[in-house]
Amino acid sequence: MSATENARPDHRGPDPQLIDDCVHCGFCLPTCPTYQLWGEEMDSPRGRIALMKLAEETGEISPPMVEHWDLCLGCMACVTACPSGVKYDLLLLDQRGEVERTHPRTPADRAFRKLIWATLPHPARLRALAPGMPLARKIAPFIARRSPRLGAMLALAPAHPTRRRLPSIVPARGEKRGTVALLQGCVQRVFFGDVNAATVRVLAAEGWEVHIPRAPRCCGSLQLHAGEEDAAKKQAEETIAAFSGYDVVVTNAAGCGSGMKDYGHLLGTPLAEAFSAKVRDVHELLTEHPQRAERRPLARGATRVAYHPACHLHHAQGVHDAPRELLAQIPGVEVVLAADAEVCCGSAGVYNLLEPEPAGELGRRKAAALREVAPDVVAAANPGCAIQIEHHDGPPVVHPIQLLAESIAPSPSAPGLAS
Repeated sequence: MSATENARPDHRGPDPQLIDDCVHCGFCLPTCPTYQLWGEEMDSPRGRIALMKLAEETGEISPPMVEHWDLCLGCMACVTACPSGVKYDLLLLDQRGEVERTHPRTPADRAFRKLIWATLPHPARLRALAPGMPLARKIAPFIARRSPRLGAMLALAPAHPTRRRLPSIVPARGEKRGTVALLQGCVQRVFFGDVNAATVRVLAAEGWEVHIPRAPRCCGSLQLHAGEEDAAKKQAEETIAAFSGYDVVVTNAAGCGSGMKDYGHLLGTPLAEAFSAKVRDVHELLTEHPQRAERRPLARGATRVAYHPACHLHHAQGVHDAPRELLAQIPGVEVVLAADAEVCCGSAGVYNLLEPEPAGELGRRKAAALREVAPDVVAAANPGCAIQIEHHDGPPVVHPIQLLAESIAPSPSAPGLAS
């Protein structure tokens, strides 16, 4: 069934047919982070689906229902585990959209959510706030006493944002393989500019001409995963328009890739579905084509890398092996996995801002598991994961593409791409 066939043009909650696909077998239970935390049936995927069924039958959404849906991280580990192919990802997107349309949230909750949407999806505003982030981290513990959510937002501010202004086009090195366009993202371009620069270096070294448009400012994935459908649709339409002239759109942020691959479901149009089909995570693209650029040992020497499978890459997009295959190409790199590697770190888009207590527990567990395997560095392909793991005293985190870029020399001389 195509994305457009799964779309809900009336925008009134999950498709009852998709709800009925769940046979309540329980295979999802051990994979669900919130079920691991509390052991509560309604905080498992099948329990949340049962609540969707109840809401569909009664036409009512109660505050306890909303609480259980809010507490879901949307990590989609259950999608990977489900033997029946239940599309929990689409069910959750539609249910959260219905909640935001119909459920009256408290004034404090509404105000905090407005603060999130007034900052994170806006790169220019994030750049303006960046100089104050070291101070924000210092005062966060005091703010958290009055407002745990606002305290978490300040505490998670990146300590050293790495904005990089990239050229609009970077030519391929050697024979041109093709042309791709890179999504810069909102949080990614402001706080993790080095990742974008490394992505361009690797793609160019592998023979791709890389186009780097400034628009869109945000692809809408953060809003989509939180149920803010109107804002997500607007950003999706702008993203599709910005990349309309390209056959391949590359992303290096797991959450962005997951959201863009769901545009067909969000918008319910053939144009949106066609756009989703041309979105590629950078690891996907690189492993779909023969390697060209020589990989050399890292300057830092032999390196033990703990690969952290970002949920929106591993579970939502189904990109399982490609990042590890690319890391294994680097001479002297040993790739290891921590215990429960596929369990969410607690970042989950804006979850660690909206639900700081369970997110904090999951973050501490993840960081401890990563420390246990004693890596030199953690490789994670999502900005939220990097922030979350380092915030909870995990090992230093880099994007896999940064290690790959480090192993490919010499670097292009284009402005903003020097190592």
